[in-house]
Amino acid sequence: MEQTTLEVTGMACDGCEANVTEALEALDGVDSVTADHEVGEVCIEHDEATVDETAISGTIEDAGYDVAA
Repeated sequence: MEQTTLEVTGMACDGCEANVTEALEALDGVDSVTADHEVGEVCIEHDEATVDETAISGTIEDAGYDVAA
């Protein structure tokens, strides 16, 4: 398993954390997600052969949040 931590902007509350978490957990290969709106980070444990950082970032952006470069 690979662990990826991304800086995510636009999360303002627990509901935002839940939106990001649910979107990412729906991806095949994602084992666990921890989102923290106060810090502005999302930590994802995933199978790097199944899902890569590009897919993860795209899913977060599709949910309405921005991933810092």
